[in-house]
Amino acid sequence: MDFAFTEDQQELFDYVREFCDEKLKPYATEVDQKREYPWDQVNMMREMDLMGIPVSEEYGGAGLGFLEWAVIGELLSGACTTTGAVYGAHMLAEYPIMFFGTDEQKEKYLTPLATGESVGAFGLTEPGAGSDAGSVRTSAVKDGDDYILNGTKIFITNGGDAEIYVVVANSRPERGMRGITAFILEKGMEGFEFGKNEEKMAYKSLSNRELIFDNCRVPAENILHREGRGFQVAMETLRVGRIGMAIGAVGLSQAAYDAAVSYALQREQFGQRIANFQLIQAHLADMATELQAGRLLTYLAAWRKDQGLPFEKEAAMAKLKTSEVCAAVTSKSVQIHGGYGYCSDYPVERYMRESKLFEIVEGTSEIQRLVIAGQLLKEAQI
Repeated sequence: MDFAFTEDQQELFDYVREFCDEKLKPYATEVDQKREYPWDQVNMMREMDLMGIPVSEEYGGAGLGFLEWAVIGELLSGACTTTGAVYGAHMLAEYPIMFFGTDEQKEKYLTPLATGESVGAFGLTEPGAGSDAGSVRTSAVKDGDDYILNGTKIFITNGGDAEIYVVVANSRPERGMRGITAFILEKGMEGFEFGKNEEKMAYKSLSNRELIFDNCRVPAENILHREGRGFQVAMETLRVGRIGMAIGAVGLSQAAYDAAVSYALQREQFGQRIANFQLIQAHLADMATELQAGRLLTYLAAWRKDQGLPFEKEAAMAKLKTSEVCAAVTSKSVQIHGGYGYCSDYPVERYMRESKLFEIVEGTSEIQRLVIAGQLLKEAQI
């Protein structure tokens, strides 16, 4: 295991870093305040061929790995958290089609996702099914060669703006988790509508809408994997999604840490820069150490995915660690900024608000601990 990047990888990351510094970071606050989906940033990512990093070239992707995807996501999130969130949520539609899709489904749906022609979203969460993914109540009733979907999804990132959706529904309620089926839907299908766009504490420009299915007719050929295997699709997607959340948390933590260092080197009190004070130095040391620990856990999870090794435990560890590190680092950054940290003139107050998301979505910190413990006990009994 070696995270020393090759010359080609480093060239790619430098290219993305320059884009982030010039095109994303200077406008991140403006993007957040506009409360409009960041289409300009999405279009720039499309032009840079960033929307399908781990997808094979056969289907319009870059043919790279999840480690490259993770590093790029970290850079994007550190420059503009909204753009980074779009990038991560897009993968939640891309990956299940990439992993479970037929050749025909990949040609029709994965290709436009990988090229960035279409944005994707993943519909799992419902009013009564969040952490308990097996309690999905959106129904899918077979009708000839189609399925009729009825129900509601909530908190769907990219919802309403995305063109392609992977949606999990219950086609055989009497079979429990084995009755859940995944479908690929397109925006504009009859009976597929969008509801409330949530007003959130942060990420004001990121859509999180209801998906409403009112007798929505979906062809059986749009089943992803097989009927009754939707829970497997959802769980596999969430494993990769946890890496996506971890890279977002690492990027945001890095931005908060950089802001704290910069401020500490400029701010003077008692006749000297506050960076000279040992308590400030202790904060910075803790922030940097925890940030690096979270980053390496995230890279490990992505690397194991690329190597074809089990990565569920490592993804859960990375998501748990980085989300809690992000909360601590952003809070300390605000503290180092003092009164200015509480004011919107500085981005650190936004960072602190944004950090909370990572402890909740794609499985709460409590769920991650259960996943990790389950894997540890399973390994101990082998």
